[in-house]
Amino acid sequence: MLSSIVFLPLVAAALLAVLRVPDRAARATWMAVTAADLALVVALVLGYETPVDGGLAFEERARWIPSVGSSWHVGVDGISLPLVALTAVVFCACAVYGLRETRRPRQLAALFLALQTTCLGLFVAQDLIVFFVFFDLSIVGMYAAIAGWGHGRAAGRSALQFFLYTFLGSLALLLGFIGLYLGADPHTFDIPELVAAAPLADSPVAGGFVLAALLVGLAVKTPTVPFHTWLPPAHTDASAIGSAVLAAVLLKMGTYGFVRIAMPVLPGAWQAAAWVVLGVGIASVLYGALVALAQTDLKRMIAYTSINHMGYVVVAVGAAGLAGGDAAAREVAVTGAVTQMVSHGLVTGALFLLAGVLHDRTGSYAMGGFGGLAGRAPGWSGLFAVAAFASLGIPGFSGFVAEFQVFAGSIGAAAWAAIALPGIVLTAALFLRALQQLVTGPPGELTPRFSDVRAPEWLPVTGLLLLSLAVGVLPGPLLDLITPAGAAVVDLVSR
Repeated sequence: MLSSIVFLPLVAAALLAVLRVPDRAARATWMAVTAADLALVVALVLGYETPVDGGLAFEERARWIPSVGSSWHVGVDGISLPLVALTAVVFCACAVYGLRETRRPRQLAALFLALQTTCLGLFVAQDLIVFFVFFDLSIVGMYAAIAGWGHGRAAGRSALQFFLYTFLGSLALLLGFIGLYLGADPHTFDIPELVAAAPLADSPVAGGFVLAALLVGLAVKTPTVPFHTWLPPAHTDASAIGSAVLAAVLLKMGTYGFVRIAMPVLPGAWQAAAWVVLGVGIASVLYGALVALAQTDLKRMIAYTSINHMGYVVVAVGAAGLAGGDAAAREVAVTGAVTQMVSHGLVTGALFLLAGVLHDRTGSYAMGGFGGLAGRAPGWSGLFAVAAFASLGIPGFSGFVAEFQVFAGSIGAAAWAAIALPGIVLTAALFLRALQQLVTGPPGELTPRFSDVRAPEWLPVTGLLLLSLAVGVLPGPLLDLITPAGAAVVDLVSR
């Protein structure tokens, strides 16, 4: 079933690329395929039961490159399944939003369906080579999305910067994977086998170098300070759905790699580096919020809040590696980290889609040019207000559940993780400032050109925010899914 979920969008993408179907049919196909894939993922979630042995569910394996011990090995657990569901939801929302797209809609549909396959494939991969293939192909897909459907002349430059920066990161990641392969006895790229063997445990120097390569490759994708410089221009010049997928799904590839690969495969090296990881996470939280507060461009502001929010995840996984910390607190931190990945995907995806409405109407993201939108566009204003409060972690939304666990677990493991707490206050300040400028302030020169949201715009945004509300009000089902897998990760990293 997993292989069908992964490759269904790719098959549809190939057909759209070959067959010159009308634009309306291409849009309809895109929406239908993402809806069908989402339905399959929902069935997967409903049928999921935590394996008694703590292993994988819906596991599939097939021969691929036997000479190097690599196979088509896929499966899900409580960490990967929520991200698979998030991916299906976000791409379906983008397909609905894409109904309004007039620039080469057939090619756009084919591209995003292919990109969906790369994202789903990475989150179910249980082999390092399979993981790397999807990791690299996602870079190619996003490069094409920014360069082909971005804004203005700067889009090509931003796409090139994104590609070169993240591709260099992927090379570091490949170097780390080769180090794990060579350190394993017998040599293998299979992730569960590497987790069981814990290669390089007796070689702390070699393990440290391999972990450093993994950290660099994954930190670029996350992105953390100081590997974040590609993110703001990529978001600013990407289309609305390009930014939504980049923030909601692709950024999670880095943090997912921490939890799936780096922590359980190199437990000793992760424990030794945990203080550094925690420090980088705190720097990302505070830096992202401070720089976002200084922005006058709405899309750049949201981009910097992504650095801030993904910094919470890095803080949590860093705290989870502190061997002397309270084990129960570290488990809460890992659970919070995965919950934060899901929450950030839902809320920030909605924010980027709403920012795209501004640009579609006026060609600008400048917050100073707007004002008084509450009277001019009450629908957009209401959705933006809800998304803003959800992003700053107000109770009742998923962000509160995630951030509470992140800080409770992290501070329980290391009290100085509380240094990151001002990031919440700064985030509240920047979103309240944006609300005042856009919604309640005096009308600007761009306000008369703005019209309210239409059905293809408010439907996906409302869906994402309702899911965030559902997690915030009834977090139990999601936490029941994540918690056993989070506890298993902490046990592994404590070896």
